[in-house]
Amino acid sequence: MTPAEQQQFFERMATQNASFRYYLPSKPDVGRFIDNLIRFLFPITQDCRAFTVSTADTYRDLNDKLSCLLKPLKEHLPVDREVIVERFFDLLPNTYDELLLDSQAIAAFDPAASGVEEVIAIYPGFYAIAVYRIAHVLTDLEVPLLPRMMTEYAHSHTGIDIHPNAEIGSSFFVDHGTGVVIGETAVIGSNVKLYQGVTLGATNVAKSMASKKRHPTIEDNVIIYANATILGGRTVVGHDSVIGGNVWLTQSIEPYSLVYHTSQIEVRSLTTEH
Repeated sequence: MTPAEQQQFFERMATQNASFRYYLPSKPDVGRFIDNLIRFLFPITQDCRAFTVSTADTYRDLNDKLSCLLKPLKEHLPVDREVIVERFFDLLPNTYDELLLDSQAIAAFDPAASGVEEVIAIYPGFYAIAVYRIAHVLTDLEVPLLPRMMTEYAHSHTGIDIHPNAEIGSSFFVDHGTGVVIGETAVIGSNVKLYQGVTLGATNVAKSMASKKRHPTIEDNVIIYANATILGGRTVVGHDSVIGGNVWLTQSIEPYSLVYHTSQIEVRSLTTEH
């Protein structure tokens, strides 16, 4: 570009930049905060070159880092960012207890898990749930956009997409998890188990539906097997039900239901008779 073209481009960028409603922390900073917070809660993994830092010092550093993440959003926060930081960390013991229940549920249900240590350190399902629960606290504190940055960070690492606004009960289990999608207005009870490829989605994606309940409700003790798709804000899966693999469900079902997909399978020999 010529100097004149460069200047014109820079001015166009400046005009666009001035029109943005929000400024956000960087994605790497958000990711580091998430990973450091989870490691603080569950110090099972260690860096080879790690040096010893007291729990209290780490706790203070995490407080400072969250305050830094909130700084670009300060004009859009309901209260001062330091108040939000204080409230977030006041609620951290509750988040910790919820994550312990999640890890214990996964370890108890999955025969491949050797214990909660493996679940916490290795399982992508637990990691995605942990980031969701952290982000959901900030959602309840009316922090815009940052919670979504957190869950999208987990999404990029695990293939599990959980919207931070979703409501999820205790002892939640996502097994394998790749391709799981849980929409913004989904409500999930306690002791629910999801397998890979499950979608809790909406039947209508029109922008006019943004303030409506668009995603299903899953009651307690439900198991949903791989690649099942459950859609619609009025769809309720009754407690203690089992949804089989590849099911497409857009209507409510009663408690203790078994829903399964049937397909015709034809087996042919590859040998040719002469």
